[in-house]
Amino acid sequence: MYAQQQLAYAPSPYSYTPSSTLTATINLDEEVKLADNAAERDLYESLAEIYSIIITLDALEKAYLRDSIKESEYTETCDRLLRQYKSNLADETVAAAFGNLESFKLEWDLEVPKATERLKIGLPATVESAPTSHRPTSTASTNGTASTNHASAAHLVTASENFITLFDAIRMNMLSKDTLHPILVEIIQAVNKVTDRDFENKGKIVQWLITLNQMRAAEELSGEQARELQFDLNAAYDGFKGTLG
Repeated sequence: MYAQQQLAYAPSPYSYTPSSTLTATINLDEEVKLADNAAERDLYESLAEIYSIIITLDALEKAYLRDSIKESEYTETCDRLLRQYKSNLADETVAAAFGNLESFKLEWDLEVPKATERLKIGLPATVESAPTSHRPTSTASTNGTASTNHASAAHLVTASENFITLFDAIRMNMLSKDTLHPILVEIIQAVNKVTDRDFENKGKIVQWLITLNQMRAAEELSGEQARELQFDLNAAYDGFKGTLG
C-alpha cells in the first residue's frame, strides 16, 4: 500500500556483532616513526632535501626570468642548488630510491618545468649563455660585428685550450661523465667570456651537457656517442672561431 522508503545507506544485518579484532590497538598519543633505523632516516631526509631543492630551483628560475633577482645572486644560488642536488644523488642508496627526475616528479605530483630544464642542463642560465651584465660593450663597425675582436688574448687561449683538452680526452678514450662533463662546462664558461653571440653549433655543446648530466659519474659514452661528440665538437669549434674573424 505504501511505497517502501529507500534507505540512504546499506543496512547491516541485525545479527551483526562488531569483531574485537577490528578495534584499534594503536596508542594515538604515541609518536609514529617513519624510519626504523638511522640509515632509513638519512635516506628520507636526503629525499626530502632533494624535493626542497627542486621546488626552490623552480621558484628561482621564475624569479630570474622576471628580473626579480640580480644575475650575480641568481648565479650563486642556482649553482649552490645544483651542487646540493648532485651531492645528494651521489649516494647510491639515495639515487636508487630517487629513480630519475621524471619518476620522482610523478610520485610526488611536482609541476616544475623551469627546474626540470635547469637540472637537465646542470648549469645556471647565466653560465649556459653569457650574462648581459658581463658582456663587453659593443663598438660600431662597418661589418656589424660585436666587440669579440676586443676579447682578451687570455680568454681566447683558455677557450681554445679547453676545446683541445676535450678532443684529447676523446682520442684517449676517456669517456666517463666525470671526465667529460667538467671540461664541457669549462668550454661554455670560456667561450662566454670571449663572445656574447650564439655561434653556429653552440647548442650542440649544451645538448651534450644535458646528455652527460643525466648519466652517472662513472658511466661512459659508447664508441658511437664518442664519435658523434667529436663531430659536434669540431662543428662548434669552427663556429666559435667564425665569430672571431
